[in-house]
Amino acid sequence: MTSRSTPVRLGLIGGGNVLGAYHPLISRLEQRGLLTVQGICAREHQRDSVRNLFGEVPFTTDATTLLAGDSELVVVLTSMPSHGPLVRAALEAGKHVLVEKPLATDWSEACALQDLARQRGRHLVAAPFTPLSPTFQILGARLARGDIGRPCLARARYGWSGPWWNEWFYQPGGGCLLDLGIYCFTTLTGLLGPARRVTALAGVAIPEREIQGRTIRVEAEDNAQVLVEFANGTLATVTTGFTLQQSRGPAVELYGTEGTLQMLGDDWDPQGYELWQNSAGCWQVFGETHPDWPWTDGLRDLVEALMSGRSPALPPEHALHVLELIERARQSVQEGRTLALQSSFHPLSFSAPQLEAAHRQHDRTREH
Repeated sequence: MTSRSTPVRLGLIGGGNVLGAYHPLISRLEQRGLLTVQGICAREHQRDSVRNLFGEVPFTTDATTLLAGDSELVVVLTSMPSHGPLVRAALEAGKHVLVEKPLATDWSEACALQDLARQRGRHLVAAPFTPLSPTFQILGARLARGDIGRPCLARARYGWSGPWWNEWFYQPGGGCLLDLGIYCFTTLTGLLGPARRVTALAGVAIPEREIQGRTIRVEAEDNAQVLVEFANGTLATVTTGFTLQQSRGPAVELYGTEGTLQMLGDDWDPQGYELWQNSAGCWQVFGETHPDWPWTDGLRDLVEALMSGRSPALPPEHALHVLELIERARQSVQEGRTLALQSSFHPLSFSAPQLEAAHRQHDRTREH
């Protein structure tokens, strides 16, 4: 592909809260002349809220109608169980696709979608986009440089008390591993490379939930602990669930033979990081250099990739590997044993200039 000067024609499917989260980034990309919104597909009761955000953009309640239009990039922001079918329909319509997490609720379905994207020559990008954050890139550069020696152990945590607005989170196709744990797995594999084996415990801790005034029975896991062995020998634990009323402490911890790295805040909303090095004998605290970094940043990267003719920064094989990791974790719960993963991906690369630029930004922030 070659570079272009015309903006990317964007179509959006989904009119809920996630669309509102994407709106600021879409507006900035429009202001930069990088994209134009061609149409939005959402539910009828969302028509007014969509209009409040995007004005008189063409609106439809039928995804087929939107896919038949002249958008070239489609963003799927619907409920998790609908992702796979909508991604397939968009690819078959000849569109590039960005989909919120997960790519699909089944690993084999996700693999088939990636094969289809490859056959059609289309980009397929799936959230989460945590590896794009500047703080993630700094941690990766420090690991690559050996600032904490060889990584041995790691821990990641993400959870909260759980959604109250839709029951699909607690039904087959939902669950805390796909909705929440996927962030932890994406971040850890992004920093440490492919996983080799997984062992998990998971279940339903709160059997009934109140959703929009109705009591429902919880069928998908809402509580999980997962142990992962990485190909490089690092062992990691992931704590996730709709059972964490509150939490404090680093979202991600990396323990090496010569030190410790800790990401502060959540991996989708970093608040800087802490570094311990045996050679220094003290904790070094680094404030967040990009506090406004949006977790929707994958759209910016994909649009810039389409404009310049490059490939997106996040390889689709990474998203597929994370989905297999989740699927094998669930299988481990059912079978009570450790399971090996079949998939892999080329580890993400990190460079010293990223780290040096971050240090300069950090120093300027402290001066002011």
